[in-house]
Amino acid sequence: MEDDACLPAQAAWEAIRASLRRSCGERIFDGWLKPLALASCDLDAGDVRLTAPSAFMANWVQGHFAEQIAAAWRAMLPQVVHVSIEAATDAMRVTMPEPAAEPVAPSVAPAAETATLAHSTTLEQRYTFDSFVVGKANELAYNAARTLAEGGKLAFNPLFLHGGVGLGKTHLMHAIGHEYRARHPEARILYMSAEKFMFEFVAAMRAKDTHSFKQRLRAADVLMIDDVQFIAGKESTQEEFFHTMNELISAGRRLVISADRSPQTLEGIESRILSRLSWGLVADVNPADFELRYNIICKKLENQPAGTVPQDVALFLAKRISASVRELEGALNRVMAFATLNNRVIDLDFAQEALADQLRASQRRVSIDEIQRRVCEHYRIRQAEMGSARRAREVARPRQIAMYLAKQLTQRSLPEIGRRFGGRDHTTVIHAVRKIEELRIKDAELDADVRLLLRQLEA
Repeated sequence: MEDDACLPAQAAWEAIRASLRRSCGERIFDGWLKPLALASCDLDAGDVRLTAPSAFMANWVQGHFAEQIAAAWRAMLPQVVHVSIEAATDAMRVTMPEPAAEPVAPSVAPAAETATLAHSTTLEQRYTFDSFVVGKANELAYNAARTLAEGGKLAFNPLFLHGGVGLGKTHLMHAIGHEYRARHPEARILYMSAEKFMFEFVAAMRAKDTHSFKQRLRAADVLMIDDVQFIAGKESTQEEFFHTMNELISAGRRLVISADRSPQTLEGIESRILSRLSWGLVADVNPADFELRYNIICKKLENQPAGTVPQDVALFLAKRISASVRELEGALNRVMAFATLNNRVIDLDFAQEALADQLRASQRRVSIDEIQRRVCEHYRIRQAEMGSARRAREVARPRQIAMYLAKQLTQRSLPEIGRRFGGRDHTTVIHAVRKIEELRIKDAELDADVRLLLRQLEA
């Protein structure tokens, strides 16, 4: 790494690591993100290279956190264009700081540890009911979550929370865990993502120890599964998930499930599971209105010195950053970080300067449906082909272009994009994006098609 680029890049990396620790939680951070090291940074070229101790870890982080890490780098250093995550070579490992603890891949806990893990699941400390800002958009979900967390007799079970990305579903689930544990110190509370549920179940089957996995989950007094849409199309995982739901509900234990859409619109999930999910209380978390967004900013600034962010800047952020609460909080963090790094006073002009890229991106929100429609019209194929299993070139290439455009023009994650193209895996989306990037260099006709589609979609 060049000396003149080293200091700002290293300072940015330390700030990013601290932010990742807060957003992902101690357990995920220590296991997967803490071992990452800054290998090189060429700010003139806009390239940052991070290394992980193993190829397995590098691939896992690439698949799960690449977008989040890249966004964090761009927030700190706008000149950063590309962030790569690679396995460290032996030579690199000599100079890399050793992680405090060896990262542990998602796996099934040994039987002897089952009770302990089920009793003491990790919850994000900052996600409590006190830190959750309530408005019309999330009032029903908040009240339902508080009712479930109080521990009295329930009129509903399970509680199903649904809404778009970054609106507060995960916050409410962690808050339920904190509140229930405060009222019932001996309670066994277990929170996990649906993706982790799937990983651990598959690992248990391979180890021929599904009994420990089932015992751990079904012993929980409160079980919370986040982003259940991730098990779409996974038949064996859905089978186990269904029986786990039945066991917990029959035993009167509390079950909280979240997804990015309502049960009736989930695709690739068995009807018997959807029926169970609809059986309890279905509460939506809607996009925050202006008043709620402003109140969220004020809440975030409570612990800051008075005047750190003037009222006109807070109002500006609440008005302009409307996609999600997570994006709103990220914009506020970016403004404050830029001010600290550049020793600037925060005012309206500075906020607009710091958020220039984000504000331009928010001007035009393109949906995946619109992208698919445009691509299908251009190549004269049916829109149903976007999700079909056909691999003929006249269908596969437009599908890859649509995936590429979805990655470029939307804020959707790779797994989300894959699901909108017939339930494909995130690795398929990565392959499509890289393929189109390569072809745009070699194939002038394809590049012209992509440029035309970009102009049409961004118009």
